[in-house]
Amino acid sequence: MPENSTEVTAAGIARLAGVGRAAVSNWRRRHADFPKPVGGTETSPSFDLSEVEQWLRDQGKLAEVPLRERVWQQLSGHPAGPVPALVHTGCALLLLRTSPRAWPEITAASDEGMAGVLSLAVDKALTARFGPAEAGRAVHAPSPAELLPSVPLLRAAAELAAGTGAQETFEFLLGRQLDANPRQYTLTPPGLAELMAALAETAERPARTVLDPAAGTGALLRAVGRPAALYAQEADPDLAALTALRLALHTDTGCALAARTADTLRADAFPQLAADAVLCHPPFNERNWGHDELAYDPRWEYGFPARTESELAWVQHALAHLREGGTAVLLMPPAAASRRSGRRIRADLLRRGALRAVIALPAGAAPPYGIPLHLWVLRKPGSGRHPSPELLLVDTAEPAESPSAGPAQAAPAGGRDRLDWQAVHRAVLAAWQSFEDPERADRPERADHAERADRPGHAERADHADHAERADHADRPGHAERADHSARPGTGRAVPVIELLDDDVDLAPARHLPPAAAGGPAELIRVRERLTETLGLTGTLTPPAVTPSDPAHWPLTTVGELARAGALQLRTGGSGTGQGPVLTEHDVLGSAAPSGSLPADGPPEEPVLVEPGDVVVPVLGGGSVARVIDDATAGAALGRNLQLLRPDPAALDPWFLAGFLRGTANNRQASSYASTATRLDARRLQLPRLPLAEQQRYGQRFRALAEFEDALRLAGRLGGQLVQGMYDGLTDGTVAPG
Repeated sequence: MPENSTEVTAAGIARLAGVGRAAVSNWRRRHADFPKPVGGTETSPSFDLSEVEQWLRDQGKLAEVPLRERVWQQLSGHPAGPVPALVHTGCALLLLRTSPRAWPEITAASDEGMAGVLSLAVDKALTARFGPAEAGRAVHAPSPAELLPSVPLLRAAAELAAGTGAQETFEFLLGRQLDANPRQYTLTPPGLAELMAALAETAERPARTVLDPAAGTGALLRAVGRPAALYAQEADPDLAALTALRLALHTDTGCALAARTADTLRADAFPQLAADAVLCHPPFNERNWGHDELAYDPRWEYGFPARTESELAWVQHALAHLREGGTAVLLMPPAAASRRSGRRIRADLLRRGALRAVIALPAGAAPPYGIPLHLWVLRKPGSGRHPSPELLLVDTAEPAESPSAGPAQAAPAGGRDRLDWQAVHRAVLAAWQSFEDPERADRPERADHAERADRPGHAERADHADHAERADHADRPGHAERADHSARPGTGRAVPVIELLDDDVDLAPARHLPPAAAGGPAELIRVRERLTETLGLTGTLTPPAVTPSDPAHWPLTTVGELARAGALQLRTGGSGTGQGPVLTEHDVLGSAAPSGSLPADGPPEEPVLVEPGDVVVPVLGGGSVARVIDDATAGAALGRNLQLLRPDPAALDPWFLAGFLRGTANNRQASSYASTATRLDARRLQLPRLPLAEQQRYGQRFRALAEFEDALRLAGRLGGQLVQGMYDGLTDGTVAPG
């Protein structure tokens, strides 16, 4: 094996050939000439990439490795590991972007010569972007010896960048690395990062200088619109280097960059910085954050955090780095809003007007995905500013779902990869902007507030709030007008601070807001009517009496054979960039409308768009599900972990195809089982060879079963909504027991 050659695992071979890992195991057993392992372990061997490629070509299993896949395999199999290889690649791409004319001269040399020249050129490019190495920048130029094993990778990455761009190439490789190692990184999803950046910036207060003291992979700083300077600090040296390179490739030279590696709370890298905004996704529930050695730190202006309140230490660190009037947005665990050990700090943040909003997000917004996290919006108090008399509480943790929507139009349920981020953005930003600028509040909000004033207990609470506000802030201009629209039913409410300063100082939005989707008695009546109608529909759609028959002995074929014969096409989803909706795995499982979205900065490929008559099957989980695409879903992009079967209508009926794909025995024989997951190999699914007319007869029955299943699903959803609404109405007095 040549020195510094790239190794690839069985999973990588499967990706290259577009097959499952079980197929690679079969090849190793059946073919004596299959390449021998060159590394790894007995249970997880690795193979020489060039030998594997040649064997696949000789067997007719590989025409040509796509350049993107080749670059990724070279990076993931790098002798020093994928992270150092990614840093080397980022350095080379930064040089390619800033000095494109120098690159051909550098690559014209031998591998050894290129490594030497490239090391000096990279150091010069990094100095121009981040300052000298002595200043403590997070990324350093690799030595010639370190770069030498990476030279083939860097040549290929530059070739890929020539077609897709340096930034896009780095984002693709970084995204692959993060996807391949999900447990190693705590990620901030793009939708959440964009929301946090939007909350930190207004037309009156543009965020020109922004700090992220727990930068991770740089997602938050990357979401900032038009910054003049970005400051990042990260304790992990590898992440700090990747973040620095990511930001350098994302911004132009007019944006100053500073990225440092250090423990933020113990060793602040920017002690004199006063930024316009601070964005932060801090580590949660840390006990070893420096409690003992930082007892007298001047940052604890609002109180010394308890050992169990590391998040409140990050809050005060963020406030310490804001200019007067600057805004900080932090992602927080929900316990930070209610733990008794933090109540004194929360009370002081409220009294001094530093905490402006607490926003409950839906579960699945960010890891840990199982709980609804919070956003805290803070403002640095300044001289001459009156403390705010109110705190905005917003609850998007339970997004409303339309009871009149059919199965294909149901609002997406919350959860990982299922959030409607556009709806969350609209709800949060509308509440925040209305709170910040009362003049922008619209009439429907006032009407909603007036309607709620008729509810039992509401008038008393409103009177109390108005009295407290008039007593303490009667001289504030425009304050009386604000009281008219201080609450947004089901989404948010501006709560007087005096109501929150009790023994607990509990700031959890759910404790102070009405249910998000209650809708009142009128809505419950509509839900009940729709449920009655749907239950009647299920009666008419119930399959007729079962007619027993002997087991059939049809001649069988497989999806793979049909694809080779041209009777159908096989496509895999999950890539592409654009603005349209995405049909996700959860949408297919729940028979819901497309709820995903394409990344604005994904790989530069055309997404696979579904068409009427396509059959879509999930490839993970081992379940028997197949969905036929209708006109309403057509045009959506195919999401990850989905495979599309596009039948030729002259040869295959789509409902016949979908029906037989759902057979339990069929799915079992086509599935492979790993230690943690089950994967469906769609090519191994079997169908009987039947004339088209007979296929259509079966297809009609399968279609009727699908309609019955959709009606049952809708009835279950409406029934659950009615039951919970009745519980809520009876307990809050809006529904009488009689």
